[in-house]
Amino acid sequence: MSLQDLLTDQPHKTIFYNDVEFLLLGTAHVSQKSADVVKGLIETHEFDAVAIELDELRYQAITDENRYKNMDLISIIKNKQTGLIATNLAMSAYQNRLAEQLGVEPGAEMKQAIKSAQAADLNLWKIDRSVGITMKRTWRSLNFLEKVNLLFGFGGFFDKEEISEKEIEKLKSGDMLESTFNEFSENSESLYKSLIDERDQFMAARLQQAVENTTQSTDQPLDNTAKKVLVIIGAGHLKGLSNYLQTPTDTHKTINQLNTLPPKSSWVKVLPWLITLIILTGFAWGFATNKELGFDLIKTWFIYNGILSGVGAAIAGGHPLTILAAIVAAPFTSLNPAIGAGMVAALVETMLRKPKVHDFEALQQDAMQLKGWWKNPVTRVLLVFVLTNLGSAVATWVSGFKIFNQLI
Repeated sequence: MSLQDLLTDQPHKTIFYNDVEFLLLGTAHVSQKSADVVKGLIETHEFDAVAIELDELRYQAITDENRYKNMDLISIIKNKQTGLIATNLAMSAYQNRLAEQLGVEPGAEMKQAIKSAQAADLNLWKIDRSVGITMKRTWRSLNFLEKVNLLFGFGGFFDKEEISEKEIEKLKSGDMLESTFNEFSENSESLYKSLIDERDQFMAARLQQAVENTTQSTDQPLDNTAKKVLVIIGAGHLKGLSNYLQTPTDTHKTINQLNTLPPKSSWVKVLPWLITLIILTGFAWGFATNKELGFDLIKTWFIYNGILSGVGAAIAGGHPLTILAAIVAAPFTSLNPAIGAGMVAALVETMLRKPKVHDFEALQQDAMQLKGWWKNPVTRVLLVFVLTNLGSAVATWVSGFKIFNQLI
């Protein structure tokens, strides 16, 4: 079948940048037709390279069936990556539900692109921004109410009801990350900017870098000898990417800016240390006023921090010794913003009930149901981390107010 026949009724656009021809193909992430078109286009042998809307992590998620089996939980906890892993699992659960309902695996066209490109011995370019950076930039761009709304919305990933037609149409118009957060991205300019617009800019800059042969050593090397490149993206990126690709830019500057996490607000950085200073000052004031009062203040701090952190670990289904570790650690870790009670409790839980190979094998299936997060030892460790830290955070504020009242 000819190139033009394959592209009939398919959203696409041809862009020339310097001497390179880019065929941008807008795909639907839940369409077998899109996967078939991708296969057919690559088999025409008219392209020198294939670019896909994936970063290295999402590429591994598609191609490595054993990716969760090889997880190092202790390293994940120590490197504070539990939130990213939990988010990826929640999104994976949502996408697996889509696959069951529609009979087409989301991202099938990306898998087909990888398979066909390898069969044709074509260079495969992964041009999307790191999903970790995207999620962190997204989180930091939201205001408090948007963050709360997003967190509570995660429960929808585990609903047993069928995915609505509205959500399916969103996928057909085409971006996996945006569709996963469909309910929020429609009403949030911040979400749209970080999930869609910034990635349009990033992918355009990556393609321009390949043409200019200016890829930095920190970037994935792209073959600048290609003269005709098939670019496979969700249809929702077609307009933005084509516009940015035709706009000359300082690619290094653009990529560096979009890869940089926005700085936390000054008060966010200072607040934990300020709270620690206030609490310690309160202890000193209490002892200076009355030795008995000083001990009462310390007792208040230990009781609230220990109990609420222990409750968090207990709700997560932690081992009794994990709960005890949370109770003992929280009063001390709450005075040190660099380490949280959740980290201590999660490490203890991992050592006491080390997940086995079959737990990692069942991880994706268990993550599809809310109760599965408590059933599987891997996700239970993530819950211990999150809920213990939550209990500790609440305790810090509650005990702080109690101490303030005791002092006055």
